[in-house]
Amino acid sequence: MEINLGERKIGDGHPTYIIAEIGSNFDGNFNRAKYLIDLAKESGADSVKFQYFLSPQIICVEGFQGNSSFQSNWKKTVAEVYKDAEFPRGWQEALISHSQETGIDFSSSPYDKSAVDLMNRNEIPYIKIGSGEITNLSFLKYVARIGKPIFLGTGASNLDEIREAVKAIKEEGNNQIVLLQCVTNYPSPHHDANIRAMQTLREEFGCLVGYSDHTNDPGDVVPLGAVALGASVIEKHFTDDRKRTGPDHPFAMDFNQFKDMIQRIKVLENALGTGEKIVYASELKTRVLQRRCVHTSKDILAGATLSESDLEILRPAPENSVLPKHYGFAIGKKLNRDLKKGDPLRYKDFFKCLNLN
Repeated sequence: MEINLGERKIGDGHPTYIIAEIGSNFDGNFNRAKYLIDLAKESGADSVKFQYFLSPQIICVEGFQGNSSFQSNWKKTVAEVYKDAEFPRGWQEALISHSQETGIDFSSSPYDKSAVDLMNRNEIPYIKIGSGEITNLSFLKYVARIGKPIFLGTGASNLDEIREAVKAIKEEGNNQIVLLQCVTNYPSPHHDANIRAMQTLREEFGCLVGYSDHTNDPGDVVPLGAVALGASVIEKHFTDDRKRTGPDHPFAMDFNQFKDMIQRIKVLENALGTGEKIVYASELKTRVLQRRCVHTSKDILAGATLSESDLEILRPAPENSVLPKHYGFAIGKKLNRDLKKGDPLRYKDFFKCLNLN
């Protein structure tokens, strides 16, 4: 399975697509947004991602009054925090142009139809749907109709809810879906990560899968595990300084952490290989040293008939030497040349050459 993201392909046999989720970490500053884009590119990320929401269109102020959720620990009200984190939509074209010049993909998570329309007017390779929208089926259909690949977060959802979401998207003729295993907690504990659920999603829905990760230190354990189990996409929050004030900074990765994660992912991808069991060139010398073959235990003249006392099974095993499994067949055979003590016995050393499997 594979999906085209412009000139880039993701999926089976392709490198993992790494998203640096900037989220609200631009802290309301346009130049800081550009700086984080540059930094993400330098780290090795394939894409940067922001979030398009307008506070009045995503939250009910009254609904959060007296709420005991994790957001109740914020120093500002929920409405104020969301307002501060809004991405000014007039920035989009300039930041897309900057991303293109930098050589990194630009995308976003939209949370209203006008945000989807804005994204559709520009060359954005994919649209990420946050986990919280997975039951918002009419919105999913609206996104699906623009025909771009959809990365769908599945945090805090069960298989039936995911099934309804996938069905809604596919009913609009969009089959370009990547399901992202996710735990909707910030940060989320490693023991909840359940990376294997990603494989369940692939088997159940026949889609590419990935992981949108919110775990904290060590922050690359889950992404590495996900890549090992077949993730096509890894999404991770990104910042330059985790000590900055803001809801997304504390559990994000800084530049050095993100860069190290990507480097380890590349090493892991090389280590995973193709799945074909072969003998590598790097193993050939070691194979000779570690394997056994039939050696002579004494000097033996040409024409002599071999007996058990003439032979022993020892290391090393040069190419074309008699394998231990053929030891018994060599007994009673006559040599066609002189051998010294310790010589490896070769198949060509017999008057009637052995041709055994």
